Amino acid sequence: MNYVFEALKWASSFLKEAGRDENAGELLLRHHLNMERATLLSNLRMVLSNEQQQAFKSDVIKHAEGTPVQYLIGYEEFYGRRFNVNEEVLIPRPETEELVEGILQRATNYFQGNEELHVVDVGTGSGAIAITLALENPRFRVSAIDIANESLQVAEKNANELQANVQWLHGDLLEPISKDSKMKKIDILVSNPPYIPDWEIETLSPIVKDHEPMRALAGGKDGLDFYRRLIKDMQPLLNPTAIIAFEIGAGQGQDVKNLLNQALPMAKVEIVYDINGKDRMVFATLKE
Repeated sequence: MNYVFEALKWASSFLKEAGRDENAGELLLRHHLNMERATLLSNLRMVLSNEQQQAFKSDVIKHAEGTPVQYLIGYEEFYGRRFNVNEEVLIPRPETEELVEGILQRATNYFQGNEELHVVDVGTGSGAIAITLALENPRFRVSAIDIANESLQVAEKNANELQANVQWLHGDLLEPISKDSKMKKIDILVSNPPYIPDWEIETLSPIVKDHEPMRALAGGKDGLDFYRRLIKDMQPLLNPTAIIAFEIGAGQGQDVKNLLNQALPMAKVEIVYDINGKDRMVFATLKE
């Protein structure tokens, strides 16, 4: 496969046979050649060096065996920005962009004036949510928490490269906030916590199950462990006017809504569905 078009044809066939996305070969070759898509497609008859061929072939085989493309190329796009990822963080998903969009819209509606708003992202991983919110709304003062220092290292690198001002906190759920008496109360709480039930873990694609961090996936027997803890712990830390935003697994909307209604009877709780009618997010709003 000396030419670009030959390399793409081989990768497409090889990945299709392995049951993977046959378009992944193009992403990998663009990565190795450091080319945008238009440039690659206009150079289909370019000759690859032996080093380029071998590196590309090696990554295609790794992807066929289950390694996510994002971990091979080292990044994923989120909300129009490039975020570094490795096996210490969950790969940002497109649906999480809708969670961010929902927060930005509700913040405009619920918080008048120009005062600073304290936003807390629990289980930040790559920092995609926290960094995006910090960059999209200058009123947001964002704190981001993760239990894994390895994840925070990735998040801090992303923040530095994207020039986002985020306070990074190491700890379990809201523990760093509750232990710091000087910490401002929370105006917006957001989390995309582990929500996959234990019984469902084994049914996941090997690309997810064998490579993405289990601490970011497993949510206990029914997938709701982290919601229960988070909702219980957040009550004394919220301001009277506040927004809570959770990403959820399909079918968990009513359960999470019930948990929020029980803890915050005065809150307006809304389940948000995707275009296929699956529940994907829950928002709760408190108004003083």
